[in-house]
Amino acid sequence: MKKVAVIGAGTMGNGIVQVCATSGYQVTMIDVSEDFLKKGMSAIEFSLSRMIKKNKLSEDQAKSILERINPTLDYGFLKDVDIAIEAVPEELDLKKRIFAKFDEFCSKDTIMGSNTSSLPITAIATATERTDMVIGTHFINPVPVMKGVEVIKGYLTSKQTVDKTVEFIKSIGKIPGVVPDFPGFVATRIFNVYLNEAVKCVLLGVKPEDVDNLMVHCSNVPIGPLKVIDLIGLDVHLNVQNSLESELGDAYKVCPLTKQMVRAGMLGVKSGKGFYDYEKT
Repeated sequence: MKKVAVIGAGTMGNGIVQVCATSGYQVTMIDVSEDFLKKGMSAIEFSLSRMIKKNKLSEDQAKSILERINPTLDYGFLKDVDIAIEAVPEELDLKKRIFAKFDEFCSKDTIMGSNTSSLPITAIATATERTDMVIGTHFINPVPVMKGVEVIKGYLTSKQTVDKTVEFIKSIGKIPGVVPDFPGFVATRIFNVYLNEAVKCVLLGVKPEDVDNLMVHCSNVPIGPLKVIDLIGLDVHLNVQNSLESELGDAYKVCPLTKQMVRAGMLGVKSGKGFYDYEKT
């Protein structure tokens, strides 16, 4: 593999783009507006600048990485990529529309990946005529830092597609784990219970900082669960939790506090306020 395309320049998309370009791939980053593309490139530039300050990267290396990225609105660039990865919001209809684009513009040999954290790969694949080439590639936020990637085999995904995707994930310095296409896969199924329970503790009267401090210092996690939710977005957490509940039942019912905060526009880092206050991005 030499060429990668990523659909979506948001937090997950630009993170995947950065990691692939850092590993030597030519990467096309596609989104629906120039503004989204500029924000995505700015996020990558900021991330690389931090790495330069920490002496993890030279200025010449950062320049080379940026030169390997092609931000564009044109889906025509999909025609010669080896793998195309969708990283748009967690909505099944939206993802299926992207995969219909893959089917239209990608070559017959292109692997079509979805960065979904909870939606069924088999359902997403119905938007294409090449269901054997569709696979889940669930990266974890923040992508440049987190090593694990879930590789999700849909009901009709071929062994060759799985094998090639595993090799690709290894080539960008990540650690793949292959899982079947069941609700929530592994990481989301387990981790979202933890996040939802943390919100319930706040509903019961515990301060967010106390919840996070206890989990950091009692469980040795690098960041508390409520800060994680603020980082990924309360709206994203809500969508994922609703998806899990629809597939797995009441055990995954979202805490009412999450719904209220989303209704109030308290989405976390991106809105400037969630369980904590931030400078609005």
